[in-house]
Amino acid sequence: MMAAAKVTETDVVVIGGGPGGSTVSTVLADRGLKVELFERDLYPRFHIGESLIPETYWVFKRIGMLDKMKKSAFVKKYSVQFVNSQGKESAPFYFHDNKPHECSQTWQVIRSDFDTMMLDNAREHGVNVHQPARVLEVLFEGERAVGVKVQQDGETREVRAKAVVDASGQSTMLQNRLKLRKWDPILNKGAIWTYWRGAYRDTGRDEGATVVIQTPDKKGWFWYIPQHDGTMSVGVVAPFDDLFKGRGSHEQVYNEEVERCPAVKRRIEGAERATGYFATKDYSYRSSKAAGDGWVMVGDAYGFLDPLYSSGVLLALKSGELAGDAIADGIAAGDTSGEKLGAWSENFNKGVDRMRRLVCEYYDGFSFGRFIKKFPQYRNMITDLLIGDLFDDRVDEIWAPLESTYVEGKHEIPKWNDEPPEVIRDNKVNELFLPEGELR
Repeated sequence: MMAAAKVTETDVVVIGGGPGGSTVSTVLADRGLKVELFERDLYPRFHIGESLIPETYWVFKRIGMLDKMKKSAFVKKYSVQFVNSQGKESAPFYFHDNKPHECSQTWQVIRSDFDTMMLDNAREHGVNVHQPARVLEVLFEGERAVGVKVQQDGETREVRAKAVVDASGQSTMLQNRLKLRKWDPILNKGAIWTYWRGAYRDTGRDEGATVVIQTPDKKGWFWYIPQHDGTMSVGVVAPFDDLFKGRGSHEQVYNEEVERCPAVKRRIEGAERATGYFATKDYSYRSSKAAGDGWVMVGDAYGFLDPLYSSGVLLALKSGELAGDAIADGIAAGDTSGEKLGAWSENFNKGVDRMRRLVCEYYDGFSFGRFIKKFPQYRNMITDLLIGDLFDDRVDEIWAPLESTYVEGKHEIPKWNDEPPEVIRDNKVNELFLPEGELR
């Protein structure tokens, strides 16, 4: 007769130790709850999403990461700059000029190092981290999540909890199980990237800038991100079909895109490639709800927007912080209903929608330079959006003047939860193709 699986109890189970999982677990531990975090991978592990934006400062400060970031070797980032399809560079958007506070300086991070720091910080705050440990399933009694079944060191056991947090990233464990995913009707991009040693680097205040370089055909863009190990992260983002349908290997497509983009080609001229080529399907999606009875989603497990403007880590941190407080409040009140645990999501979604609109406007031809020239009084508000100040209704003032620049025939941008056009999308999201050769 097979022995019953071992059963233990805790206050909260967190699935995944990325930025969202580390943040929510740290907030919960700081509020006096017992937290068990299960991460399937051993760290350090490779991840993309290297450029932070300034509003991450406030979450870092709350969870005890700020001093660690200040003492790190990560490149300091003070601005973002845009290069149009003709190679014309915008004036840099300096964050400090808009908000003269130390929060206006952020970092370019190597995610393997950064994610390890975040998870170690959670441990220091009292989170019980299990690694590597694979969550096999979330356990439900009726509609309520009551724990997880986990496999670690060859043993399978159940961990019962008052709340379960899905921070499983692009695995989207609960979103898949509960069939909650809503594809974005228009954002359907892919990316190919690699790392260069000896590529051009700005100096002084501009040394750590993220540069966004539009492709000559205006269908896509390159990111150009300096890293503290001497490499430059350079990737191209474009409609999925344009990158991956019938064009050959990732190396071939990447090199063709570089050849077509002089602003990138001259920056990496004479540089040596430091890694293989990476690629990902950046399907954009969001769950139709953030929480249910006994469960919450945060970070990429809840939704993925787009790499433009580097909002991913901020949204993971912010959702983790907000969900952590909602869970702690709910447990204290004896109410772990979906309504209580997801009370934060309405305002959060409004912030994501603001960033999404800025992303969609860029893909639809929006020019920062032309807009600021016509409306110089809105330069600071544009910068507010770029730094991640997304959760304040005051920034909505910008949309009317932006719409006044539309050319005749431009259509309204569909909302994220509109029904998508007839495209075939499987359930794989942001599938990462690792390169041959040495990983970073």
